Amino acid sequence: MIRAWLFAAAITGFLSVAGGALAAHLPGDGRSAELLRTGGLYGMVHAAALVAVSAIACTRDRREYALIVAGWGFAVGMTVFSLSLFGLALTGIAWLGLVTPFGGVGLLAGWAALGLYAVRRER
Repeated sequence: MIRAWLFAAAITGFLSVAGGALAAHLPGDGRSAELLRTGGLYGMVHAAALVAVSAIACTRDRREYALIVAGWGFAVGMTVFSLSLFGLALTGIAWLGLVTPFGGVGLLAGWAALGLYAVRRER
C-alpha cells in the first residue's frame, strides 16, 4: 500500500513537472497551456500530500481506515485528474474532460478522510 502510494506520488510528481515545463514552452494555444498548468499544479500538490499521508501511515501501529481512504483517494484522484487534463491538452480528445471530475471526487475524498483522521486522532 505505502509502496503503491509513493510510486503514484513519484510518477504524478514527475509528470507534473514535465507538464508545467511543456506549458511554459507550448506555442500559441493558451487553452492547452492552462490545462497543463492546472494538471501540473494539482498533481504536484497532491503528490506532496500523498507522501505526507504515507509518512503518517508508516508511524501508526495499526491500520487507520481514514488514512487508507485518504491515501487511495489521493493516489487515484491525482492520477485520474492530472492525466486526464494532460491528455486533453495534448490530444484534444473531448471525453478526457469528462473523466476529470471523477479524479476531483477522489481528491475531495482524500482530503475529507484526512480531516476525519485528524479529528479522530488520539494524540
